[in-house]
Amino acid sequence: MIEVKLFAGLRIGREKSYQFPTNQFSNGNEIREYLDIPKEKIAIYLINGKNRELDDDIMDGDVISIFPAVGGG
Repeated sequence: MIEVKLFAGLRIGREKSYQFPTNQFSNGNEIREYLDIPKEKIAIYLINGKNRELDDDIMDGDVISIFPAVGGG
């Protein structure tokens, strides 16, 4: 299993976390597409707390955290 955690505005219309079978996805781009998150909305993508790229491989037991850009001013 892998766990996917969404933060801030990415939770709108979605759950805050998901559990998926490891073999359902091979990388973060597949997760992003499945959850219908535009690539440009993702500012930080972590695997097990480490900054990674969306095309990096996902392994059993991984925890994926996805954060949007934070606005302000």
